[in-house]
Amino acid sequence: MSATPLKRTPGDIVFALALGAICVAVLFAVVYPVYFVVIASVSNPSLISTGEVWLWPKGVNLFGYREILNDERIWTGYRNTLLYSVAGTALNLVVTIPAAYALSRPEFRPRRILMLFFVFTMFFNGGLIPTYLLYRDLGLLDNWLVFVLPPAVNVYNLIIARAFFEHSLPKELFEAAMIDGVSYLQYFARVALPLSKAIVSVIGLYYLVQHWNDFFTGMVFVRDNALQPLQIVLRDILLSNQAFAGGVGASGGSGTSYDQQYADQIKYGVIVVSSLPVLVLYPFLQRYFEKGVLIGSVKG
Repeated sequence: MSATPLKRTPGDIVFALALGAICVAVLFAVVYPVYFVVIASVSNPSLISTGEVWLWPKGVNLFGYREILNDERIWTGYRNTLLYSVAGTALNLVVTIPAAYALSRPEFRPRRILMLFFVFTMFFNGGLIPTYLLYRDLGLLDNWLVFVLPPAVNVYNLIIARAFFEHSLPKELFEAAMIDGVSYLQYFARVALPLSKAIVSVIGLYYLVQHWNDFFTGMVFVRDNALQPLQIVLRDILLSNQAFAGGVGASGGSGTSYDQQYADQIKYGVIVVSSLPVLVLYPFLQRYFEKGVLIGSVKG
């Protein structure tokens, strides 16, 4: 017998339409600012300032991108940030995933006290000056390793991975592996890790974005311009162009060739240049990201 389809009442239809309208409104509120930044970065600055650009780019002008990409510091910043992001994310995963697996095993008796120490660091730290002195004594100042070694473990990501190993992998699977004579390390490498692609991808994306957007480390602990990440380079370009635009206006110049409007266009271009690589990478990890963010929310 075939199941009788449920009839939708007028109330169900109204609810579905209202829910769809809310989702569309939220999507528009999230996507449109990003879209506007993209079209503003290639539009005529005077048309942007008058509010004529809101749906399509008008008077296509690549001045902002030319100014940004012609700066040699951009390519140095990209190279540095790519190195810090790849090396840092790899180290993060190498440390976080095995640690989370070990802390998830009930046979590991010190796991609760160790987890307490990890969580303690989420709420308390030594402060900026002691941290600076510590990095100085360790030789991490003006050293590219300062971008990689100190943030080797994010406690929040460690907790998420630990919850995954503890609740999402069947206990029967571990018992069957133990009966077959598999060690803890072999179980982690051959069973747990292949079944953890979702959580590894999500945490890897979190770490990658964290490293890519990191500017505070370079601003405080690095003075060598050759080691500065992309975010610091873009910040310097933005500040120098805004200062120059302000100087033109203050000196009484007409500002027709280079004024605050062009400084704003460079600002939009800086946002696109800094965000584009992560936006391009996200679609390839989306299916894992959707699975990973729901870890622990539904139990079957």
